[in-house]
Amino acid sequence: MNKTPHIWLNGVILPAAEARISPFEHGLLVGDGVFETLVMLRGRVIGGHEHWQRLERSCARMGLPCMTEAEFLSAIEEVARANGLADARVRVTLTSGDGPLGSDRGAGRGTRLAAATPLNTWPPVEKVRLVPWTRNENGALAGVKSISYAENVLALAEAKKHGCGEALLASTRGELCEGTGSNIFVVAGGALMTPPLSSGCLAGITRLLVLRACGRAGIPCAEQAMPAAVLDTCDEAFLTSSTRHVHPIAEVNGRALAAPGPVTLAVRAAYSELIGL
Repeated sequence: MNKTPHIWLNGVILPAAEARISPFEHGLLVGDGVFETLVMLRGRVIGGHEHWQRLERSCARMGLPCMTEAEFLSAIEEVARANGLADARVRVTLTSGDGPLGSDRGAGRGTRLAAATPLNTWPPVEKVRLVPWTRNENGALAGVKSISYAENVLALAEAKKHGCGEALLASTRGELCEGTGSNIFVVAGGALMTPPLSSGCLAGITRLLVLRACGRAGIPCAEQAMPAAVLDTCDEAFLTSSTRHVHPIAEVNGRALAAPGPVTLAVRAAYSELIGL
């Protein structure tokens, strides 16, 4: 990575130290924006089209103008190249731009930002904990990749107090939903399952690719509503996200699991083949 980090801001590559946004930026003031986090491996964007499609859906839900797919992919490639990264974690953020101090929006085009950093280093297996707060599956932001992440910050901090690297949340119905930056899959009663989008979980791109990989490999996987109590009895579980890929869970709420278990290994192999890992 270059010693001086660079970012892509409204179509221009700039040293990060020189980049500026307005103190009236609505993304800063009220969290009025959406984003995508994805990875590049050996200079190749993983799931770029699918990430752009989700960004477009989030923008439509939020009433924000979206980038074209060409601009989205170009921003990712430009910012990774500017930072000398072939393997990178890239975040693209869109906001409504300058606005008043309240909830009303301004009339500007908005702010478009892309930043790239080296990839995360995750432990081989993860510990997770179900936190006491719920995800509102009926809320205005359910399923939107919004930059309003304070709930996730608090949930993850709670999990880390207990020595865990990810927090899990249930829906208001008490059904298993998702992690703060990941989707969850469990193996229970011999069946591989993941919460449906109706749970309020984010339509994770790696979740989508895992379901696609399972279909190609002949691994049955159901999008199935399940009580959060399934965590007390499941045999295996794993997280999925753009940076984690398929990440085995070794401990849930203090209970040890086989990690990686045989189903997790089969899914990880199918996913790796699909994306060319």
